[in-house]
Amino acid sequence: MSMYPRELGTIPEETARVARAACPKGTLAMRLRDALGWRLAVVTVLQYTENLTDRQAANAVRERIDWKYSLGLELTDPGFDFSLLSEFRTRLADEGAETLLLDRLLEVCKQRGWLKAGGKQRTDSTHVLARVRSLSNLECVGETLRATLDDLAQLAPEWLVRQISPDWFERYSHRVENYRLPKAESQRTALAQQIGADGVHLLQSLEQPDAPAELKDSASVQMLRQVWQQYYDLSGGKAKWRAGPQESSDEGIIRSPYDPEARTGKKRETTWFGYKVHLTETCALETTEDAQARAMPQLIVEVQTTVANVQDVELTASIQEELAKRDLLPEQQIVDTGYVDAELLVSSQQKHGIRLVGPVLSDNSWQAKAGKGFDLAQFQLDWQNQQATCPQGQTSARWSQAGERMEVVFAPEVCAGCPVRDDCTRSQTTGRVLHLRPQEAHEALHARRQEQQTPQFRQQYATRAGIEGTLSQAVRGKGLRRARYDGLQKTYVQHVLIAVAINLVRIDAVLMNTPRGKTRQSHFGQLASHPSLQGQAAA
Repeated sequence: MSMYPRELGTIPEETARVARAACPKGTLAMRLRDALGWRLAVVTVLQYTENLTDRQAANAVRERIDWKYSLGLELTDPGFDFSLLSEFRTRLADEGAETLLLDRLLEVCKQRGWLKAGGKQRTDSTHVLARVRSLSNLECVGETLRATLDDLAQLAPEWLVRQISPDWFERYSHRVENYRLPKAESQRTALAQQIGADGVHLLQSLEQPDAPAELKDSASVQMLRQVWQQYYDLSGGKAKWRAGPQESSDEGIIRSPYDPEARTGKKRETTWFGYKVHLTETCALETTEDAQARAMPQLIVEVQTTVANVQDVELTASIQEELAKRDLLPEQQIVDTGYVDAELLVSSQQKHGIRLVGPVLSDNSWQAKAGKGFDLAQFQLDWQNQQATCPQGQTSARWSQAGERMEVVFAPEVCAGCPVRDDCTRSQTTGRVLHLRPQEAHEALHARRQEQQTPQFRQQYATRAGIEGTLSQAVRGKGLRRARYDGLQKTYVQHVLIAVAINLVRIDAVLMNTPRGKTRQSHFGQLASHPSLQGQAAA
C-alpha cells in the first residue's frame, strides 16, 4: 500500500461486507473517512484517537477490519512501515502545515452546521512534560559536549581523533549522570572547568583551516557554542565556570542538549520542565429542548503550544487573531485570571468585538489592603482636565505622561498637613503619587473589579469550568501532558492532532446519540439526595 499523499478510493466490496458483519453498528474509524480525504491523515488521526504509538498504528492498519474499511483497503493489504507516520508529521511541521488537519475538520463542521462564529468559547492551559529531563548544570555541559563528539565521530572521525587526547574517552564515552559525578563541590567545579576547557579546545579546532567546513555549522556544534556562552565566561579565550547559567534575552536557559527549546515553568505549586498547551473550545450545548433539532458538539477550535515559561496573558491576543483568521470569533471568551489584564479587556472588545469574561487581579496596593478608603478607586479622576481629587477633597498638582502610564502627583505641602496622611502615603518628602493606565484601560479594569463581585458575573464565569473536563479527556485519554517528540514544533503538531481526535470523538458521540458522561459521585455522596434526609432538611 502506498502511503504517500493520495485520496481515499472506494471501499473494496469484500472489505465492506466483512467490516459491516463484524461491526454492525459501525465504529469511529468507519465513520471517519468522510471528514479527512487522505490515507495518511486518516491513519494519523485514528492513531491519536486511540493514543497509539507509530508501531501500534501501523499494526492496526494490517490487523483491524474497521481501519481497512476507513482506508478503503483490501483485506489482504499488508500495510506500511511505521516510519512513514513520522515522515508525515515532519512534513506537516517543515511546511508550516501544523494545523492543516484541524483546519480541514473545522471547515467540514462549518459546512454541516456544527460550528459557526459567535456564541461562547472558553480557553485554558495545562503543563506538558518534555520527552527529556532537566539536567543539572554540570550534567548539561557534559552531555552537550558528549553529544557533539558523538555527531562529529560520525561526520569526520579521522579529523576528530587528531584533536583529542586519550583521557577524553574516559570522560565522554558514557552518559554524564549525577551518580557518576564527584560529590565534593571542589571536585565538581574542577570537572566543570575541565569540560569547559575541552569544549573551548574543540571549538577552536573547528576554526582551524584543516577542519571540514561543514562541521562548524552543524546543529550540535551550534548547540555547543550556545551552551558554553550560557554556562561559562569565555572572555580571554578560556572557559571560566559561572556560578549559574547566564540567560540569553531571547533564547532562555538550555537545560538539555536533546531538547534545547524545553524550559522550566512554574504555576502555583506545580513546577515542570517542558512546554504549555492552550486549548480553546466552543461552549455549545450538547442537548436541546427541541427534539427535532440536532445537538451541537463542543469543538476545540484553537490550539497553541509555547515553552513552559510563557505566561498565559501573552497568548490571549494571539488566540483571538487565529480565531479571526478562521472566522470563528466568539461573542464571549471565558478565561481565568491568567489570560486577563486591563489592556486586553479593551483591545478584545475594540479589535474583535469579544467580551473577555474573566476575573482580574484585585488591587494589591497597601492602601487597598488596609481598606480605609484611600486606594486608587477612591480618587475622582477628571480625564479631560487632567486632574485628580483625593477622598479629602484636595486636587492634584501635576498630571504627566510617564512611559505608557500617567503619573498624578499631589503637592507635598497639601499632603503634609492632611490628618489622614498615614493612611494615604508613606512618603515623608512627597505627596501622594498615582500611576494610571490609559483612560479606557483604567475604567475597564475598575469596572471589571466591581462586576466580578456580582452573582451575574459569577454565573457567567462558571461556564469556564467545563474546559477542565476537556483537559482531563486530553490528558487521561490522549496523552496531552507528555510530549511524544523533541522540540516545540513537533510537540505543537502532537497537540493539534490530539485536538482533532477529541473533536472527532465528540462529533461521533453526537451523531450516535451517545449521552454525555455525568460528573462521578461516590456512593456515600449519592445519599445526600435520600428522601429521609430531604425530609429532615425541610423540617
